[in-house]
Amino acid sequence: MIIRPCKRQDLPAVQVLWNDTIEQTLITFTAEHKTLEGLTALLDARRAAGHGFFVAEVDGDVAGFATYGQFRGGDGYARTMEHSISLSNAVRGRGVGRALMGDMEAHAAVAGVHSMWAGVSGANPAGRDFHAALGYREIATLPEVGHKWGQWLDLTLMQKVLSPSLQRG
Repeated sequence: MIIRPCKRQDLPAVQVLWNDTIEQTLITFTAEHKTLEGLTALLDARRAAGHGFFVAEVDGDVAGFATYGQFRGGDGYARTMEHSISLSNAVRGRGVGRALMGDMEAHAAVAGVHSMWAGVSGANPAGRDFHAALGYREIATLPEVGHKWGQWLDLTLMQKVLSPSLQRG
């Protein structure tokens, strides 16, 4: 397994992974497919902002990705990020997600990110367990904020602090 920065030539594989998640699961609330144009713009925006976009290569194929961007707009959120991660079914449970998250979090910490957030679908208890095992704390559950396939879904917000808190006073 190799974890490395995403390249433009990886985007078709990222598109397949992301669209499979959109089509087959309630992990994400969106039903809109990712396009190569949109993913290219996302990759370019993440690079320009100094934010990470990583892929996991297993046996020569892209088997997962992790990326992060600013949690909300504005200067006050410049050191607070939210991430996305997706893996192929073939590599789940093999440490690929942990490796992607580790490299992504290390990149973010070096870039001065204070905290990383995960928005985990209430229909994804394995995602909550995964993040908890990596040190993320459940902060809040927002009831029925997502809607997909005719059902309302909760969103659990989880946080991991990557740098010491600033002194108050």
